[in-house]
Amino acid sequence: MPGLLRGVARTAVVAGTATAVSNRVSRRQAGRWAAQDDQAAAQQQQAPQQYAAPPAPAAPAAAPAMADDMSSKIDQLKELGALKEQGILTEAEFEQQKSRILQA
Repeated sequence: MPGLLRGVARTAVVAGTATAVSNRVSRRQAGRWAAQDDQAAAQQQQAPQQYAAPPAPAAPAAAPAMADDMSSKIDQLKELGALKEQGILTEAEFEQQKSRILQA
């Protein structure tokens, strides 16, 4: 009987120690995860403040591009008119090319 009590006591001590260690590890890991969550939340709150400035509007840059495009079309139409006057293009070819340039 003393051997049986000694075995039960040893098992209880080992099981108690294992439970205590397991609980301590669980609490430590939960604390680490909580700290990481807090750090991530703090970074997320700071991120909108850093990137809240809206980008500069691009509308003024579009106006010169339209002017260049219109100037290019005018130049193409002048060249087309010159080809028609020289007799290189027929009236039908001229109208076809003119509509193509204006639609582009």
